[in-house]
Amino acid sequence: MNTVSIHEAEKKLASIISKTLSDNDETIIVTDKGSVVLIDEKEWEQMKETLLLFNDKKSLTALLDGHKLRESCQRPEGKSVEEVFTDV
Repeated sequence: MNTVSIHEAEKKLASIISKTLSDNDETIIVTDKGSVVLIDEKEWEQMKETLLLFNDKKSLTALLDGHKLRESCQRPEGKSVEEVFTDV
């Protein structure tokens, strides 16, 4: 993780963005009023999806149950392709 001041970010924004993207790392831009984090947009989208999953208790429970089954060399019960796409 890189940290730069707002003054440095103002002077070198293009190179800071380029470095953040090429390193696939976060850059913290610090100001007197607080800080912001600069990250790759793809990484941000993945983080948002993860946060949504963690906030959906039903989906999170299903995910964790599936992991437990796989760890014990079992397969999660599921529906066949035909059952899933009955309306198509």
